[in-house]
Amino acid sequence: MDASSDLDMTQLHTKIDQLTAQVQAQQAQIELLVPKDNGYQQLDDKLGAVIAYVDEQHRRQAEMDEFKNDVLPIANHMVKLSIDELAEIGSDFQLEDMFFLIKRLLRDVNLLTDLLGRMEGAVELFDEVQVIGNQAFHQAVLELDRMEREGYFNFARSGYKVIQRIVEEFDEEDVNALGDNIVTILSTVKNLTQPEIMDLTNNALSAFNEEPVPDGNVSVVQLLREMSDPKVRRGLARLMNMVKVLADQPAQPKN
Repeated sequence: MDASSDLDMTQLHTKIDQLTAQVQAQQAQIELLVPKDNGYQQLDDKLGAVIAYVDEQHRRQAEMDEFKNDVLPIANHMVKLSIDELAEIGSDFQLEDMFFLIKRLLRDVNLLTDLLGRMEGAVELFDEVQVIGNQAFHQAVLELDRMEREGYFNFARSGYKVIQRIVEEFDEEDVNALGDNIVTILSTVKNLTQPEIMDLTNNALSAFNEEPVPDGNVSVVQLLREMSDPKVRRGLARLMNMVKVLADQPAQPKN
């Protein structure tokens, strides 16, 4: 196929060269026989146009030959490479499969377009989430820095040490007992934190710290003299009530 094409091109070049030579020879004869300023000027112009046309065709043919010489080796290499790659597929590839794939793609063009649209939306959503994530990360870093400066992490480390000491001091039975009595403990704490109890405790501690301790032994007469104070009597009444409550509690069994 390539040898036949080269032979045809060679014959075409030969004919063009012969035609050019004939035209040039005829033009030369006319120039010798006929002056330039007579009626044969038009014939000379036409011959010049023919020569220009032939030269242009010759130039185009040369460019085409050069292009073919440049492209043909590349095309041959691509064809050989395609043949080698398809040879690896072997009998797994059938031409009908390719046609079926093409028809399937053409049939699902709308689906593919919708899928591409969804992918574009997903990419845009990912970009927005990335921007929001960067902002959230930056805000989290600032918040953690503030907590570090205000001592939250130091407090947490100290709390962890307290919990670690509790774990070292108490065993599983103590924790189970705490769980069984947690309601009672919380109720007691709730009662202790009532405003009147807190005021009473605070006043008692203030009085204990402010009142001087009597020197020496306190006589019975001094105690009886203090009993005349209404505050002392009210305090003793409350103390008696507490003693009654303690007396009503059942005795703890001995281990």
